Amino acid sequence: MAEENYYEVLGVERGASQDDIKKAYRRLAMKYHPDRNPGDKAAEEKFKQIGEAYAVLSDEQKRAAYDRFGKAGVDPSAAGAGGFGQGGFGGFSGMNSGDFQSAFGDIFSDLFGGGRGRGAGPQGPQPMRGNDVSYTLEVSFEDAAHGRKMDIRVPAWDECTSCHGTGCRPGTSKKTCPTCHGAGVVRMSNGLFQVQQTCPQCHGTGEVIADPCPDCSGTGFKRSAKVVEVNIPAGINDGQRIRMSGKGEPGTNGGPAGDLFIEIRVRPSDIFERDGDDLHMQLPISFVTAALGGEVTVPTLDGESRITLPEGTQSGKTFRLRGKGIANLRTHQPGDLYLHIEIETPVNLSDKQKKMLRDFDASLKEGGDKHNPKSQGFFDKVKNFFQKK
Repeated sequence: MAEENYYEVLGVERGASQDDIKKAYRRLAMKYHPDRNPGDKAAEEKFKQIGEAYAVLSDEQKRAAYDRFGKAGVDPSAAGAGGFGQGGFGGFSGMNSGDFQSAFGDIFSDLFGGGRGRGAGPQGPQPMRGNDVSYTLEVSFEDAAHGRKMDIRVPAWDECTSCHGTGCRPGTSKKTCPTCHGAGVVRMSNGLFQVQQTCPQCHGTGEVIADPCPDCSGTGFKRSAKVVEVNIPAGINDGQRIRMSGKGEPGTNGGPAGDLFIEIRVRPSDIFERDGDDLHMQLPISFVTAALGGEVTVPTLDGESRITLPEGTQSGKTFRLRGKGIANLRTHQPGDLYLHIEIETPVNLSDKQKKMLRDFDASLKEGGDKHNPKSQGFFDKVKNFFQKK
């Protein structure tokens, strides 16, 4: 069986620098670490190979011997062949301890959430940030457009008056964690390495509550409610969130409180439809106004406005009112309001009104296509279509 090449195992060139070798080892060790590949024998074997390769190539003296004699130069059983004899590679005993800690410290941090290196002392109680809290707030379309301040009731946590925040039944106290013996971390042996991570029982505090306070269930806090003033900025849209720092659950061991995230739900408007910072509105007008033109009153976010429609306004025509939309949340520049004309057909006509319309229609036909250019043009196209067939 061919002997593996340590440079190929780490994926580096023969002339690679120590920094390149360390980076390559770190990347591969994280990839093939047994904790990330539970039960994978191939990954475990690969992990051992890259550890063996790094132990040699990270040591300048061993690397020089390896470059000259190959693996025989660092084989502890091959002292007579230029090897280092006992205390060479076996069990990493010949590896420089400073290099070892430097190489593995970052890896342990990435794999185990910032665990400390070997030989670290007890961590003791660690400050922990409180959880974030979410709250859904429904607001009107107008409030979202203009912005306003609102008071809301959100969950709050007050210090338990029975245990004064300790979490222990009155008259008792916390005990040293039996799992980590107060260290806050536990060490685990895995293959070639011994690693440590936060104690799963006490979560790094080094202490446990043997007899929890019955009033707060050992949390040290009791849930209540508080009133918080929320500033809803003008222009906020449906689904956007407002973050209130430090208004979430309280931290433990002196840690900071979490944040309160308020998710905005905007009730639809009966008049406007929002598109970004622009607004759209269907504007119904009578066919008389459409034919003769004239002033009409239209609603806007700032109140009523009057616009003048030209003679012969057609259904579907769009008019734009600049600056009558919603202010941009960041730039505060307003969008526009688009009015889409919808000509309303009269209903429930009297006999007299119907006769007037028939007479009116007859008078339009006498004028030819000058009164109905679109209709005349359409029927001309239909006639040509059937003539082609």
